This record gives sequence, structure tokens and C-alpha cells, in this order.
Amino acid sequence: MELEAILAISMFIFAIGALLAGYPVALTLGGVALIFALIGIATGVFPESFLKAFPSRIEGSSIMQSQTLLAVPLFVIMGVILERSRVAEDLLNIASRLLGKVRGGLGFAVVLVGTLLAASTGIVGATVITMTLIALPSMIRQGYDPRLATGTIAASGTLGQIIPPSIVLILLADAISNAASQASLRTGGGSAVVSVGDLFAGALIPGLILVALYMLWIAAMAIFRPSSCPPATVIEGTAPLTMRDVALGLGAPLALIVAVLGSILGGIAPPTEAAAIGAGGAILLAGMRLAREAQSRLMPVMLAGLAGLILIIVLRNTLDLRTASSGHSGADFIGMAITGLGAFAFFAALISGLLVLRRVRELTPALKSSAHITSMVFLILIGASLFSLVFRGFDGDDLVAELLHSVPGGKWGALGMAMLVMFVLGFFLDFIEIVFVVVPLVAPPLIMLGFDPVWLGILMAINLQTSFLTPPFGFALFYLRGAAPPEVSTMQIWRGAVPFIGLQLILLAMIAAIPGLATWLPALAAK
Repeated sequence: MELEAILAISMFIFAIGALLAGYPVALTLGGVALIFALIGIATGVFPESFLKAFPSRIEGSSIMQSQTLLAVPLFVIMGVILERSRVAEDLLNIASRLLGKVRGGLGFAVVLVGTLLAASTGIVGATVITMTLIALPSMIRQGYDPRLATGTIAASGTLGQIIPPSIVLILLADAISNAASQASLRTGGGSAVVSVGDLFAGALIPGLILVALYMLWIAAMAIFRPSSCPPATVIEGTAPLTMRDVALGLGAPLALIVAVLGSILGGIAPPTEAAAIGAGGAILLAGMRLAREAQSRLMPVMLAGLAGLILIIVLRNTLDLRTASSGHSGADFIGMAITGLGAFAFFAALISGLLVLRRVRELTPALKSSAHITSMVFLILIGASLFSLVFRGFDGDDLVAELLHSVPGGKWGALGMAMLVMFVLGFFLDFIEIVFVVVPLVAPPLIMLGFDPVWLGILMAINLQTSFLTPPFGFALFYLRGAAPPEVSTMQIWRGAVPFIGLQLILLAMIAAIPGLATWLPALAAK
């Protein structure tokens, strides 16, 4: 074996070992890459020009100027603000009351709330902890099997990784797009671009199927083991629900979800602008939610801003249709005036929401948390870029391609091997580490074998979702263990997650067998 191959393999093994030892991800990837690059330069098998080109690569369009990655901090702000405004409490309270007389109703409520939070916040830790603190004690008191209760909460909390908008899908879209470009350059084919919108559209149907599988599992438990999930009762309070409660607690998050996903899937706005809509809408909804508690007088301003935004959308579309049908532009001035007034009202409402968040002392913690998460993601991305650059300098990408091509079973054997490696690594590594280390290595050769990039990205996203539930290092299990009552054991939490891991693997097999589940909606949206 040549020295380049030995160094490439040693580099990968050393990085995995350092990550398992608990060293910081970004510093591990960058440090290991730099050490092996210096070894390669000293032995004459690594071109020094690779390291000289690294700063321009970071500053170039692939990272710091990437429009795709610009959506990350905006979606993070959206999720953090909604989490700190206690939207989850309202959703869970309302859903549990609506399903209060159904056997297993509280389990259904947890799955539905997890779905709504996944489509609005997408933050696994916050969702799992919130639902554990609110729902788990009540589920235990009502006689739920602790394994079913903890498994339902942990699995529902991970839906944010597959249901858009998802940070995983954004990062995975960037990695898959780069892999498709590399595959096109090697094969001499046309350039292939995989956008965030493609993965968002491709993940929507599989995400809803997974929600249905969770619901079917709870229903099966209610039929065959009725003692494990008795009829639910109201979590907090006994007062009947009002239309105002449902409209503010359930309708407002749904409206935000429709605004963000609808603008992306409908082709109205690209993901970055949709993320800005989501961040602004989250500030507005959080301000309205907290203004009731703070007894703020700014609620009318926020309601007027929301009405102004709706006015902009409705009237502008109406005027555009009239202008298009009549063939003249006489309505342009009126349209601009309406847009200006509506925008003024909306920005006034946005400022009011920020003032409310500041008054209840939630604005600064939310911004600090968003900055921390965003900085962590981009620092890992920089370290992973250096790692992949050095790995390719040792011709490691060719080594991986040869390995996958030599796997028995042709391209399906190669796909199965890649999926198995990612699944096993999910027991020990975080999804970000797998996205930045493993995906750039295995995705280009798999695409060269003829697999659709969007379909491959959805398969990888579902596979990565299992890493949150697989013991011993599943993050959802850690979050749940930290917030669960002491009478719930760690083994009960682990055993409760196993059926839901099986459901995720069933979905993975379904998408592999029926690619149209992941490719139909992106193709439809592209027309």
C-alpha cells in the first residue's frame, strides 16, 4: 500500500478516535488535518499548494459567501426565539385537551406537538427537554408505560431533523451539492446543483410518513396493550378551551409554518428569504405570546403589523393579477403605496415584538444562544473543510471510491455499505460530525454510480436522524435523561427508543424501495 493511502486511512481513523475521546469537533478535524498535512509535506506526498489555497476556499463562495448557509443563522434565531417564548407549552396543553378522551391521546398529542415544533423550531434539545418537563410527569401519573412515554417523547423531538425547515437538511444540501459537483467533474457530465429547497421538498412526504408511523405504533399499543397508554387527561388546568386559545396557541404557529414552507415550496421565495420571514414571524409571534403575560400595550401594534403583512400579500397578488390581465401598469403606484404602508406596519410590529422580548428579558439570551449555535456550526464547517481538503490531497477520495466500487452487490451493495457505516457511526458521533466528515467522502462515488442526489440526501437525512435515538450517545436520550423524573431509569429510556429506531429504519427501506416518495415533490416544485 502506498504512503498516501496509509496516511489517508490513518488520518480518518485518528479523527474518529479523537472524536470518540470527547475532543471538540471543530478543533479535532482541523488539528488532525493540519498534523497529517505537515507529515505529508515532510515526506513529500502532500502538495503544499493545497494549504495555501485554503484561506481563499473559506472566503470563497463555498462557505462564507454561500447563500445556502446564510439560512442557518436565520432558522436558528427562529427556533430559539419560539423555544424561549414557551410556544411548546401552549401547543402541548391545547393538543392534550383536544385528545383528552382518546386512549393514548396524550401520546398522540406529543407526536403532533413534536411535528409542529419540528416545522417551526427544528431544535431537538429544546423540544425534547420541554416536552419531557411538561408531558412526561403527567404521562407517568396517568399510568403510561415509561418505555412508551419516553420513546414517544424522544422520537417526536427528533422530527425536527427530517421535517423542514431543518438545520440538518440545510447542511446536508450543501454537502450533497458539492458532492454532485465533484461527481459531475469526474464523469464529465453537466453540473448538478442540489438546493435547500429540493431537500426541503423531498423530505416533506417522508417526514409526514414517519409521523404516521409513530401514530400507528401508539395506536397499536392502545389496541394490543391498552394498559400501556390509558385515556389522557388535561395536563394543566381544567378550564374549557376557547377559540382564542386555539387561534393563538395553535393557529399562530401553523400560520408561521405555512408562511415559511409555503413560500419555499411554492417558489415565492428561496430558502434564505423564507428563513428571514420565519425569523421575523417568530419575533412577532413570541412578542404576541409574551405580551399577554407582561400586560404590554404593544399588542395592538403587533396585531396591526400582522394585518399589514396579510394586506401586502393579498392586495399585491390581486393587483399583479389585474395588471397581468389588463396589460397596463396603472396599478403599480397603488401597489407600491399599499406595500409601503403594510411594510411600515409590519416593521413597527417587529420592533414592538423585540421590545416585548427585551422587557421580559428573553431577547439577549435568545441572541446569545443563536450566536453560540451558529458559531459552533460554522467553526465545525471550517474544520471539516480543512479535513476534506487534506484527505483529498492524499487521494483519499479515490480510495473511498475504489472501496465502494469493489463492494459485492454493485451500486446497491455500495449504498448499503455507506448507509451501514453512517448508522453505526450514529451510535457514537453527532450528526454534524457525520455530515461534515463521512458524507463528502461517500456521496460523490455513490452519485457517480447513478443515484439521484436528492433521493440520496433524503436517505442520509433519515439515517442521520437515528443517531439521536441510538444509545449510548444519542443526544435525544441524553436530553431526556437530564430532564426526566428520577423514577424513570436509563434502561427504560433506551428500551423505549428501540421501536422508534425500527420505525425510522422501516421508513429508510420504504424510501429506498420507492424513490418517488422523495423525488416526486421536488420534481413537481421545479415545474
